[in-house]
Amino acid sequence: MMANTQQAAAKAKLEGKSRGKKQLEPDAKHPITVDEFPGRVRVAFNGHLIANTANAVRLQEADYPPVYYIPRHDCDWRLFTPSDHTSHCPYKGEASYFHLDVDGKRAKDAVWSYEEPNTAVSRIGGFVAFYPDRVDRIEAD
Repeated sequence: MMANTQQAAAKAKLEGKSRGKKQLEPDAKHPITVDEFPGRVRVAFNGHLIANTANAVRLQEADYPPVYYIPRHDCDWRLFTPSDHTSHCPYKGEASYFHLDVDGKRAKDAVWSYEEPNTAVSRIGGFVAFYPDRVDRIEAD
């Protein structure tokens, strides 16, 4: 229930913000692939497992490190707090952010999500991703 409420709030906040912003399609100069990740992905913060899934997707963009997107239902939403921060990627769309709050420790804007991503990366819609330097670890095996 909490995830749905937070998702609706993030979607409402982003409505209209992408109008007039440039949208780019991946191409040979800036390739993006999204595929099912065949293993398990775990994310930990402040000694707590905050996400654990066998249903992640891996996004590979140009020559950046891969990013693992995790279904919301495989996250512990009691530890997520919506942020006012948003960003725009011309390839992916408008992102909303969340802080992680675990036992008195906060990781500010550590999590992001594309509620309505651009068509080329629609598979990541509603999933979340984590900044590796703002959590203890992201394990993908």
